[in-house]
Amino acid sequence: MKYRKLGNTDIEVPVVIFGAWAIGGWYWGGADDKVSTAAIEKALDVGMNCFDTAPGYGNGHSERVLGKALKGKRNEAVIATKCGLRWDNSEGHFFFEATDSSGNVRRIYRNLSRDSIIYECEQSLKRLETDVIDLYQCHWPDETTPLEETMEALIKLRKEGKIRAIGMSNFTTEMMQECLKFGDIASDQPKYNLLRRDIEKDVLPFCREHNIGVISYGPIAQGLLTGKVTVDRKFHKDDLREKFQVWFKPVNRKRVVDILPNMKPVADKYGVTLAQLAINWVIGEPGITSAIAGARNPEQVAENAKAGDFELSQEDRALLRKEFEALGPPLE
Repeated sequence: MKYRKLGNTDIEVPVVIFGAWAIGGWYWGGADDKVSTAAIEKALDVGMNCFDTAPGYGNGHSERVLGKALKGKRNEAVIATKCGLRWDNSEGHFFFEATDSSGNVRRIYRNLSRDSIIYECEQSLKRLETDVIDLYQCHWPDETTPLEETMEALIKLRKEGKIRAIGMSNFTTEMMQECLKFGDIASDQPKYNLLRRDIEKDVLPFCREHNIGVISYGPIAQGLLTGKVTVDRKFHKDDLREKFQVWFKPVNRKRVVDILPNMKPVADKYGVTLAQLAINWVIGEPGITSAIAGARNPEQVAENAKAGDFELSQEDRALLRKEFEALGPPLE
């Protein structure tokens, strides 16, 4: 596994990071905690020692599973979690409503107020069974709270030794510029993959200029770029990808499925899967520190880890880009 420095910090992260959203259960159709634990242990074995989680991943369940799995191994891991999405009160900016795996309707609010961040950090520390969070990220922007207040809370937590570095997620360049008035940022976490490349216009150049690491999520478009999601796929009632992701709508899914055979010769050339190819394309782009690859089981972890073991030629990178540029935006 290859490692890179995260922005302006001394934290080293692998080029492929373990995405712990799916082990939270909600949104992905449930999860088996024993299998999730085995996946986390496998990640450590293969050097994928950075874990990206969030309270919103299963209403704290992902953090709890991760905390238990890392007991006695905490010094081997880099933990990245988040704040800013609350399901337990209605303060802040309403984000969305969804039914969790227990059948409860949850209204999710964005809240990056000082008191909320400090409360959330304490709760995450308990669930993760740790004294410090390596990277603490604001999950989504909150229009109701000044960024000065948000940064003050994060800097306070860092001074107290409860977090090591401050990160943002889904923030625009304007928002990050405002944050930099009050303190430093180690990283931003935007969505980035062959289907979604809009950050190349502004976020990537901005982060390169300001030495901000970029940990991209969704490198395989939640499974769509693996070739395993068919046009006629019927999703479990708890699997919300088709509901929330425009590329999963049948009309768009077919367009992606139809283009994947064009990726196969490139994948075969390197002896890799379509998923590994898609992840590798992301981590090879200038300004990208790492890509977050979700996994439910040890087998998926092993497959994801291999995505960092080869290097695409510039010609093949350009070929893949050209294919997906020709695809154009989603139709609905």
